[in-house]
This record gives sequence, structure tokens and C-alpha cells, in this order.
Amino acid sequence: MPELNTDPRKIIHVDMDAFYASVEQRDHPALRGRPVIVGGDPDSRGVVAACSYEARAFGVRSAMSTAKAKRLCPNGVFVHPRFSAYEEASQKIREIFHEVTDLVEPLSLDEAYLDVTENKWNEPLAGKIAIRIKREIKHRLELTASAGVASTLFLAKIASDYRKPDGLTIIPPEEALDFIAPLPVSKIWGVGPATEAALLRIGVRTAGELRELSPASVQAALGSNGMFLYELAHGIDMRRVDPIWERKSYGAERTFEKDMTSITTLESEIRELCVEISDALLEENLRARTITLKIRYGNFETITRSITLQRPLDSAERIFQEAIKLLHEKTEAGIRPVRLAGISASHLVGRAGPEQLWLELPEFL
Repeated sequence: MPELNTDPRKIIHVDMDAFYASVEQRDHPALRGRPVIVGGDPDSRGVVAACSYEARAFGVRSAMSTAKAKRLCPNGVFVHPRFSAYEEASQKIREIFHEVTDLVEPLSLDEAYLDVTENKWNEPLAGKIAIRIKREIKHRLELTASAGVASTLFLAKIASDYRKPDGLTIIPPEEALDFIAPLPVSKIWGVGPATEAALLRIGVRTAGELRELSPASVQAALGSNGMFLYELAHGIDMRRVDPIWERKSYGAERTFEKDMTSITTLESEIRELCVEISDALLEENLRARTITLKIRYGNFETITRSITLQRPLDSAERIFQEAIKLLHEKTEAGIRPVRLAGISASHLVGRAGPEQLWLELPEFL
């Protein structure tokens, strides 16, 4: 059996409730109590970015097409995203977190880990800190949050989702194993559809059943990642809250109202996406080594094609040049209709100085 954590921490995971939709309901009182769906036009090919709990009661979920959301919830109120408002609210929420501790690791605009083992409030009970954080968010921003309190990141995140909305779940270390045992394996951090299928094939449905396997069996079934999942099932998570949060990538994509068959028009759309990515990189003084093109064909088949460069880049024109190479050489665009196109930039590096000029030299030099 893996060794238990020798240095248990007091971790809080805070997750805002239906964040985008809640900001809309706060800023527009007429929307309160109504099924709010944040996303694109339901009469086009938009996607749901977020939805209120009133809309979720009808089966609406994020990443669903807005057309389907409208069929499920015909009385839903569709609202276009206002990311500046969400970013402003997120910044104010993080200010509250930093009043408690400097060990804050944002995961997105609406969730973060906090290590409150030692804290600025001098409060020994993490549960009381979580209650106060929730109260401060409600008082200052008129928004609700759910929180999970545990000794590991894995358990704190699961706990925050346990009693949504406006929930608080505390998992004392001595109750961790009992809490974990009945969890479906899909709830274990890092278990995606392929890993879940591999576990189901060997009859493992819950974390408790995963614990019953031998380490050798786990490694045989899951490969090198198996032991990490095996340890999580035993309540062991040696990860720590990392306050140095760096953005890993920038992305932009566009769903077309009609399937795109013209390669020239598609190139024009991709150029606009490249400009968005370039603007974001330049604003943050970053360059990217990897450019990824995402294409979704008319039958919903989705592919990604990437190129990693020796020279990091940030200009829209250079990003576009690499994207177009991928488009022509690695996709069937122009032959098959395209429903969606996206560009992302990753493997980011700081823009320490002027970009080096590279010259093409004769082969004999």
C-alpha cells in the first residue's frame, strides 16, 4: 500500500456557482430566477458557455450547441458573453482570497485552490475560513460560491462540487478513505473516457475497487499514469498549491453559420483568429513555440494539427503562415465542408528582447 501523506495541509477549493450566468443575473435583475443561457445565437451554430441552475433543470449544459439548448429550454434567455465583466468579478474574488493567504492557485476565472494551513486571519479551522470566504464573496459581489475543505487538492476539488450550489463540504483526514471508496472512477482526477473504459474492462467501477488491485495490476492496465491514480484512490496526493500561475496557452475559435466550403473564405476567417491570438500574446509580452489548428468538419469530426517551432513567434502574420501550412498540408479543408475553425498558441515563453533575425545561408556555408 502507498505511504500516507506525512505533511497534511489545509486546502480549500472555491468554485463559483454558474459564474457567468450568475454575473448576468446580478447585473440584470430581470434575469433573476429565469433560465439564463450564456453563449451564441440559438438560431445559428453557437455553443453554450455557461447556464444558470434554472436552465440546468431543463438539461442544458455548457459546451452544448445553443440550438439544442433552445430545444430543451424554449423559454431560456440567451445572453452573449461579457468576458470583461467576468474578469472584473474574478479579480475581486481573488483579492478576497489573497486577504486570507498568498498560497492561491487560480485554475480559471471561477475557481481556485487556497492553502490555509497558515493564514493571515490566524484561524486554525479551515472550515471557518471557507465559511467566511463564501460570506465575503456574497456580501461584496452578490455572488455565491461552493467550497470544499480537505487535506489534499484532489479531495478539496471533489468536495466543492458535492453540494452545489452555495455548498460547503468538509472532509476530515480520518474520513478521507471512506469518502473516496464509493466514488465512480470517473471522479478521480486524471481519469478520462479512455482510462475509465480501461478500468471498466477489468471490472473496476469505483475508487474502492481500484484500491483492491495490486500495484502491478494497475500498472498493467493503465501504464505509467496508473500509480498516480492508485495513490489518489488511497487518499494520497502529494501535489501542493502552486501560487505561481502561468497561462499555458491562448486560443480562439469560430463556429460558422453555414458549413464552409470555400478555402479562400476559410483562410480569411483563420487570419482573423490569428490576429486575436497575436494581440493576446503581445499584450502579455509573450511568444509561442507551438501553433495548433483545430478543424471540425460538417459531420462533427474534429481534428487538431500542430507545429512546434525553433523560433517562438507572436506576430499575426507569422502565426497565420504556420496555420495555413497546417490547413493545406494536414487537413481536408476545401474538399470537405468545415463547421468550425480554431487557432491556439502554446509553449509560451517570455519576450525577453528583440526577436533575433535569422538569415537563409547558402548550403555550402
